[in-house]
Amino acid sequence: MSRRWQVFAISVGGALMVFLDVTIVSVAFPAIEEGFSDTSRSSLSWVLNGYNIVFAALLVPAGRLADIVGRRRLFLGSLLGFTLTSLACAAAPTAEALIAARLLQAVAGAAMIPSSLALVLAEFPLGERARSAGLWAAAAAVSAGIGPTLGGLLTEAGNWQLIFLVNLPIGIACLLGGLRLLDEAELSEQPLPDLTGSALIAGAVGFLVLAVVEGNRWGWDSAMIIGSLVLAAMLLFVFLQLCRRHPAPVVDLKLFEDRAVAVGNIGTLVFSAAGYGIILVNVFFLSGFWGYAPTMVGLALTPAPVAMAVSATIGGHLAERHGQRLVAVPGALLFAAGATWFATALGPEADLLGRWLPGALTTGVGAGLAYPALGSAAVMTLAPNRFGVGSAMNAMFRQLGAAIGVAAVVAVVGSAASAPLADYQRAWTLLAAISVAAALVGVGLGRVRATEIAPVLIEPEGQTQVP
Repeated sequence: MSRRWQVFAISVGGALMVFLDVTIVSVAFPAIEEGFSDTSRSSLSWVLNGYNIVFAALLVPAGRLADIVGRRRLFLGSLLGFTLTSLACAAAPTAEALIAARLLQAVAGAAMIPSSLALVLAEFPLGERARSAGLWAAAAAVSAGIGPTLGGLLTEAGNWQLIFLVNLPIGIACLLGGLRLLDEAELSEQPLPDLTGSALIAGAVGFLVLAVVEGNRWGWDSAMIIGSLVLAAMLLFVFLQLCRRHPAPVVDLKLFEDRAVAVGNIGTLVFSAAGYGIILVNVFFLSGFWGYAPTMVGLALTPAPVAMAVSATIGGHLAERHGQRLVAVPGALLFAAGATWFATALGPEADLLGRWLPGALTTGVGAGLAYPALGSAAVMTLAPNRFGVGSAMNAMFRQLGAAIGVAAVVAVVGSAASAPLADYQRAWTLLAAISVAAALVGVGLGRVRATEIAPVLIEPEGQTQVP
């Protein structure tokens, strides 16, 4: 194997741990609940949401930091950090320790993604970069597809700790190879990234999520819930003011003067709440209501990402010919139809092929159309020197939407062991309504044309594509 492909394997191997970790942890969540049975679901949801929020808040600064401190340094440091925090997650004696380890894991994961792609692109000549970026994206898509099945197999083979321990041999192998092969790029002189802004947006979304997941338990009119919402609004206000003044902001508000950028990012935020939320409610339903073992849960979840990968390719060509709006809007409506199917067609009797599969395929196809159209619209009109910031910002909005969607599902579905069918139906109906809202946002898109080749869109939950 030539040197460039060895570098490709090392860089992609590190990134795959990050992409794979999301779907694996979602599938293993019921097993984590059993392992910490003295902790409420709303508290344990921070295993997912803490990761999503911190990851989102640091993606844009991490992309800037890679050019300042060096891509090799940042990649190897974050690779070591992700491997060690994976071990810490597996060894966590309490739910609080697991959540803390997941927050640190998110820091390392956010730093690894932009540096991984940068290392790959630097190894290939200009004429071969599109091919290498496409292969990088394809590897990420494969990791998303195998995530549910692998998560189910690992959980059923031993316990939930295996979903984190599987990162150790990958991380060690990539670290040893990286120390030997990776070269450092020339450093760039630019302003330090806005870490204060990252903390503010993480705090704002964190307090919002806290209010949503604890609303039923604490009371929606309680001082704690009202105080959380007020703090979220205050932190968001300060964050926006800082973005206007900072030379390297987390969110460049000037980009939102472009309608495609604004609509694409807002649409991504809204649709991601539905897209991530449905993964969790489906895991809860399959394991808690139908009583499927983890392996069966993983197999049942697999058709959706497979359908998503296929339709994303088709959707990209359609968007190029007919415009993003004519792909994003039907995609979001298809997803809503699939969620509605789940709400109306599923019942106490398990029926994987006749009842489950139609909903899974419909939501998967819908997501495969909507995500690329909204994501590409958010970046394709930007100047070439803003591609990196624009794609990282879109990924940030996607992860923030994920945190809100997961929080909404946790608020609606009370307990995996005892939630009645009506709770699941309400959750699917809510996600269908959110997806319809995303379709309405998508109506604001027109035919978005790029003057240059668009960048690879980094989507940390496991789907990455070249528009």
